[in-house]
Amino acid sequence: MTRHAEITQRTGVAIYFCDPHSSWQRGSNENINRLIRQYMPKGTDLSRHRQEQLDAIAYELNIRPCQRFNYKCPIEMMTAMMAKYHESLPLTQ
Repeated sequence: MTRHAEITQRTGVAIYFCDPHSSWQRGSNENINRLIRQYMPKGTDLSRHRQEQLDAIAYELNIRPCQRFNYKCPIEMMTAMMAKYHESLPLTQ
């Protein structure tokens, strides 16, 4: 992501990068991987699945309420964050 500083400035949301091969720094990522394994086992070759199947899994995970978001869905949180970002953009003519 090349514009992370701009996103942080406009939204007030800090963006962090983890060190390579440091799974303990990526707790949320590891939790999502665990949820994906409910649909397909670890080591699954994703190229053997149609994009529609992968999109359906992503959709299911994005509409699933999360405790960390006070039981809101990730898609709700992302929509709210993007709205805040767009409100901060200057109007152009």
